Amino acid sequence: MPASHIKVVFFDAAGTLFHVRGSVGDAYLQYAAKYGVPRSSDMVTKVNQAFKDAFRQAPPPIFVVEQPEKLKQCERLWWFDIVHAVFYRVGMFEGFDDYFDEVYEAFGRAEAWEMYPEVPEVLRQLGSQGYELGVISNFDTRFFDIVRALGLEHFFDSITISSLAGSVKPSPQIFRHALDQHVVEPEEAMHVGDDPKEDFEGATKAGLAGVLLDRDKTGIDDTMPCIAGLQGLHHLLR
Repeated sequence: MPASHIKVVFFDAAGTLFHVRGSVGDAYLQYAAKYGVPRSSDMVTKVNQAFKDAFRQAPPPIFVVEQPEKLKQCERLWWFDIVHAVFYRVGMFEGFDDYFDEVYEAFGRAEAWEMYPEVPEVLRQLGSQGYELGVISNFDTRFFDIVRALGLEHFFDSITISSLAGSVKPSPQIFRHALDQHVVEPEEAMHVGDDPKEDFEGATKAGLAGVLLDRDKTGIDDTMPCIAGLQGLHHLLR
């Protein structure tokens, strides 16, 4: 696909623009310490694996509600089930409800996340070159607080998250929702993300140019347009 046709560049969020500081296991156990949950490298590994399993097995975060307060309640309950499933696997403890309140609020603040260092400059350069920028993410409404706290909100012309769009990647519906906000055709847009199925396959099946972000240089699939960092977008777009 000729890069000259691209008018909009979409980005995934977690794993692409920013990542959990340390790991989910580190964060969960940091807040669980005062409830008597021991922290060790083995426990961190167990929590990380339990989180991956619980997250993979969870239903998609799609909620048939319109009122903002109801949506936030649904998001919170969805995450409660996941975190509860994590500690059901590794060991439940007294005071879990209070613990969940703390950890859920923590992940809505900037200190739980770390931005990849090249992100601001890459976004600035793309914007100055005339590209419209957007986010397509299977995130909840806490994303708006996070992106503001990280100082990134002014870069984006649109933000599409699953709990508001009523669909999740890799469904074509969430990509169409994002495209409609820019009034462009699929072939005029590119989507960049770190998940081969959700980001690359989802985007390409919806007609967008998909780019896989492979920061660990694992060489997931050499048939996919792949970059090791967001700086690589400049080459692809040229």
